[in-house]
Parts: sequence; C-alpha cells; structure tokens
Amino acid sequence: MTFSVRPVADDQWPVVAWLWQDFRHDLASVVHGFPYADGRYRHEWLDEYPSPDRCGYLAWAPHPNTGEDAPVGFALVRGLDTTSRTMQAFFVVPAARRDGLGRRFARDVIGRHRGPWEIPFQHDNAAATTFWRAVASAAWGEAWTETTEPVPGKPHVPPDHWIRTT
Repeated sequence: MTFSVRPVADDQWPVVAWLWQDFRHDLASVVHGFPYADGRYRHEWLDEYPSPDRCGYLAWAPHPNTGEDAPVGFALVRGLDTTSRTMQAFFVVPAARRDGLGRRFARDVIGRHRGPWEIPFQHDNAAATTFWRAVASAAWGEAWTETTEPVPGKPHVPPDHWIRTT
C-alpha cells in the first residue's frame, strides 16, 4: 500500500482525536478500558498535543472507494526538548495492517528525530511486542535493549515493556 507521512497540521488534530478513539478501543481488551460517561475513551495524553516538546504525524493512503487521501494511522512523539524521544502513541487502522505499512510508518517517524529513542508498550499486547521488536531491529540493528518497568500507580497490572536505543 502506498502512503505518505505528514506532520499533523493545526487543523488536523480533530482527525487525530477521531483516530485516537479507535486506538483506545483497540487497546481496551489489553488495558481493560471502558469508555467514560460521554462515550469517549481516556484522552489526557492526546490533550497534551500539540506542544513545543511534542509532535504528531498522520499516515495517509488512498481510500479504496474514493481514491482521495484518508488517514490510516497516527504517531505521537514526546521529548523533543530532552535527550530522548518517546513514541507515546502509535496506531494504524486495522484495514491497513499486515502489509508492512505500520513498520514503514514507524521507521519514517523514528528517522525524523535523531538521538536516543524509547518505545513503551503493554506486557499483554502480543502484537505490539512482535511489531516493536521488529521495528527496533530494522531501525537500530542490535543497538537496543528491552526492559520491563512497573506501571506507575498500578501495582496490580503487569509491568510495561520499554525498548530503548543503546
């Protein structure tokens, strides 16, 4: 699938907000998440964007019915003003998965920001484990490590995994 990656424009954050709900729905079974009374999933991370130390990207691909560009994924990066970038959120719509678009999208975003990287993901998210290990190997060869760390304030859940460049 052909696609392009573009920084989120000021007027495109509502597009990310729509995709964010799909992202949180996708994670709901992993994090045991319910929508709140207004029907939306938690979104406090998204509310921190845009910001001088954070940015977002949208992946666009031709819509199969209309041919016009349609958003097929987003990436949120924080830590632009620190020593290490963090992939805070990453999502590709289910219909665009399985052909390598996600890996190419992730590598594109990583390539836009030099320096050390951190990529956290949930222990119970088997697809993310496979995905991020493959992305890390493609992006950095053997120059990365994976650790587990307790989730702050949630001692009852399995620790998160963190991939970090070395």
